[in-house]
Amino acid sequence: MKPPVVSMAILALLFLFSFCGHWLYQVSPYMLDKDAILLAPSWEHVFGTDRLGRDIAARIIEGGKVSLSIGVGSALIASFLGLMIGATAGYFRGLVDKGFVVLVDLFLTFPTFFLLLALVSYVNASVWVLIVIISITGWMTTARLIRSESFAITQKPFIKILRIAKVPTYKILLKYYAPLLAPIFFVSFTFGVGGAILSESGLSFLGLGIVAPQMSWGTIISGGKEVMDIAWWVSFFPGLMIFLVTFALINISNYLQSITNQKQVQE
Repeated sequence: MKPPVVSMAILALLFLFSFCGHWLYQVSPYMLDKDAILLAPSWEHVFGTDRLGRDIAARIIEGGKVSLSIGVGSALIASFLGLMIGATAGYFRGLVDKGFVVLVDLFLTFPTFFLLLALVSYVNASVWVLIVIISITGWMTTARLIRSESFAITQKPFIKILRIAKVPTYKILLKYYAPLLAPIFFVSFTFGVGGAILSESGLSFLGLGIVAPQMSWGTIISGGKEVMDIAWWVSFFPGLMIFLVTFALINISNYLQSITNQKQVQE
């Protein structure tokens, strides 16, 4: 399978657009202009303006920093939690594994998005709060995959020899488990970034995410829902950004997963 060059290029461009675009497009995302309300895309306003006369392109650049930061931060924490908890359950087994099953089942009892809504409703949302909440509700799938693979690794003869030789547990986990589990970690991470961005966008669309004056792609979409019939561009362009990021990440995840599957077949 060929590397998804187009998807990687799209993802790189979107990150550059979000974190470096303000240097090239020097328009304030907060500036109100009563003479530029709901203007269609033009050379002066590339993505048009919203109902307060604010430039949509500038707001997408600013909002992209928040959305991508939440996506990457949440996915990194959730994948790391899944790696640590899943590897521990797979290595120690017994009571530790039974406790893991109970914990995962407890989290999976509630649909993830409703659990997000419940947690967010009790705290004032901010970038860091959303990163923590989304990561807390997103580690279970990674942990279950890691646990399953850890069981297989634990049965390998060299692991049994290391345990008989009383090699410290942390050395076994870091030196031998981590490299073998790395492909699953990276696949889960790439999937997690897209999922976290969609979760944040959904919360912001419902008015439970990022609070003004901060903005994200989700809040920009939310701001355009009331003028959708007369100003399609307000919600279309931030929605397009979310679609492109998710699409690129899914292609990259599929590529990483195919590499992992090939290695397992060869082994």
